[in-house]
Amino acid sequence: MAEYTMTIDGKGVKGSKTVGVVNPATGKVFAQVPDCTRAELDQAMEAAKRAFGSWSRDLSARRNLLNECAAALQSPPEGLARMLTQEQGKPLAKASQEIMGTALWCQYTASLDIPNEVIQDNAAGKVEIRRKPVGVVAAITPWNYPIMLAMWKIAPALLAGNTVVLKPSPFTPITSLMLGEVLRGILPPGVLNVVSGGDELGAWMTSHPVPRKISFTGSVETGKKVAASAAPDLKRFTLELGGNDAAIVLADVDLSAVAPKIFWGAFENSGQICSAIKRVYVPEAMYPSMLEKLGELAKNVKVGDGLEAGTELGPINNKPQFERVTELVEDAKKHGAKIVTGGSRMGKDGYFFQPTIVGGISDGVRLVDEEQFGPALPIIPYKDVDDAVRRANATTYGLSGSVWSSNPDRGAEVAAQLECGSAWVNQHLAIAPNLPFGGAKWSGIGVENGTWGLLGFTEIQVVNVARN
Repeated sequence: MAEYTMTIDGKGVKGSKTVGVVNPATGKVFAQVPDCTRAELDQAMEAAKRAFGSWSRDLSARRNLLNECAAALQSPPEGLARMLTQEQGKPLAKASQEIMGTALWCQYTASLDIPNEVIQDNAAGKVEIRRKPVGVVAAITPWNYPIMLAMWKIAPALLAGNTVVLKPSPFTPITSLMLGEVLRGILPPGVLNVVSGGDELGAWMTSHPVPRKISFTGSVETGKKVAASAAPDLKRFTLELGGNDAAIVLADVDLSAVAPKIFWGAFENSGQICSAIKRVYVPEAMYPSMLEKLGELAKNVKVGDGLEAGTELGPINNKPQFERVTELVEDAKKHGAKIVTGGSRMGKDGYFFQPTIVGGISDGVRLVDEEQFGPALPIIPYKDVDDAVRRANATTYGLSGSVWSSNPDRGAEVAAQLECGSAWVNQHLAIAPNLPFGGAKWSGIGVENGTWGLLGFTEIQVVNVARN
């Protein structure tokens, strides 16, 4: 069995304990990784603290090294994509795309400027607004896009002059450890530290006295705990949390054209995307036809082990999430919902669940009201657009949403009424490194990506110089 090491102060650390990692396609442990102790976490935090002083001084050097990191990921280590598939479940082609996206995200972020704003510059004096790094950043990432979402945090934090201690999800730690192995050959010791372990490790990180900022992506429930843990020390934090994205289909659309786009907006990565479509509102007259079209798409998509050729959707990543999706679908059945396609687990091994389209369901049922984060999609009829918007907004979530119309201007008018961070028209999951991404309500605090995300890793300093 291969050996994976944490990265602490630029060195590989085996750790004094290990924990197993499960392949979701088999349901069996296939690898062991270090289980970070408190003492090892202290070492990582102290290394990051020591490295901060010299790292924070030279923006040009930081930019150059981040470009080297991006180049290293554009020719990734052999086996990285395969390992991503084995620990996460996604098809191998999608794993390769995630790795390339990680490289491009790093490259784009390295190109950004950190602005200094001159407010006054005259005979009386000069006033500048400068951006200073916050210090050590504790970065905690989820299991759906483990290295892509790690880079969303690593690249802007480092460019801004911070140092980082990264903890991946215990369900998908290996590729993040491998990322640490690649980047520790480029970055100075202590600048990026990568530790692995369970939920207890995350709690130790958020309450640790060294970090001055926490960047967390995960569930609403855990995000609230992160915020509470940060409060006594007044740590800054960015929280990118869950979503219950609504897609509203207007009466003027060509269903044959939009149904495949809506399907993949919901089922990409087996529905395991925070900003995926989680519920679809359709005009009553179009409802039967939409059920039929989405049902056919779900019936014909190829589900299997991500390492098998032709696989389009892999398993649900882990047992707790598999059980949650199963529970929500069973609850919908008990409330009279119609399972158009799917509705059950596939096979005996692993965490495979049939792509599921659910009709005969409405607001008030858990599958509609809660975030399923899996391959089950409720379709809900509506009488008028105002009603659809009201129902789309009647949630504690506010990550993203979409409107589908043959008239983009009309679609934009409706999309502007959605209470969410990203409102898309005739598309979904349109996420890019130059666009801010974050949520309203319980879907998060702060944003990631672009200059907006970069500045979230800084503090404002006013430099006010009197000249007479």
